Amino acid sequence: MNISFKNFEVKPNTKITELPTDLILGKSKSELKEMLDQTRRQLGKMQNTLYAHRKYSVLVCIQGMDTSGKDSLIREVFKDFNVRGVNCHSFKKPSVLELSRDYLWRHYKKVPARGKYAVFNRSHYENVLISRVHPKIVLGENLPHINTVEEITEDFWNKRYEQINMFEQTLHETGTIIFKFFLNISKEEQKYRLLRRLNKPEKVWKFNPSDIDERQLWDKYMSAYETALNKCSKPHSPWYNIPSDDKPTARYLVAKILKDRMSEYSDIQYPESDLDKSLDFYKKRLENE
Repeated sequence: MNISFKNFEVKPNTKITELPTDLILGKSKSELKEMLDQTRRQLGKMQNTLYAHRKYSVLVCIQGMDTSGKDSLIREVFKDFNVRGVNCHSFKKPSVLELSRDYLWRHYKKVPARGKYAVFNRSHYENVLISRVHPKIVLGENLPHINTVEEITEDFWNKRYEQINMFEQTLHETGTIIFKFFLNISKEEQKYRLLRRLNKPEKVWKFNPSDIDERQLWDKYMSAYETALNKCSKPHSPWYNIPSDDKPTARYLVAKILKDRMSEYSDIQYPESDLDKSLDFYKKRLENE
């Protein structure tokens, strides 16, 4: 299959209704699983090289509506990574301590060190997604000059997009490779997955009544996503639209995009050892013990 990561990049002036939620690759579930297994093994080897090289880091942001498959995708795509080289962070409602800082502070604290991956399960984009749908959340930040919802204007949101772009630009310029995946599911598929949660005893614990309330705001969320994707998809930190109505397909696409883009960094190599000329000496010393 000739799949290029460039085909999934969000282009300027994208309409979210024109982005596909389903993609037929003509492969069975078992074939997709085998393709994913092979790709993530390659990713695991590349991660070891990145860890030894220690000049780049990788930030992977996963965003999507409830039930879009974020948790299971992270589990399956990063299964073959060495645990010392990858950290996953899930950003829920900010704490009192986090609200006393700027909104990017808690995210900046979790960006990956050189040689490592960090996966953001939901990310700094929550501050222009759920906060935009529910602007009362912004009031909890106790910002100067923002005392009512009416004072949260379009200029306020545009400034946030600029701040997020500058945040990512700084990360990029200091060696962080950024991936941003939008797990795009249809409203019909979300309904099916919510019903499945309610009908399966082993999944009902995942259900939250607020999921139904948030579903009623679908159009508002799609508008917020469309704006964020268009404002913040840059050459150094592009957004990728991942058709996610089929989970195995979505997992494979994310793994393949990661592998193919990381393959372009030909300078990521195992470092040369300063001991190369002395290796025989140390080998003989060990052998002669």
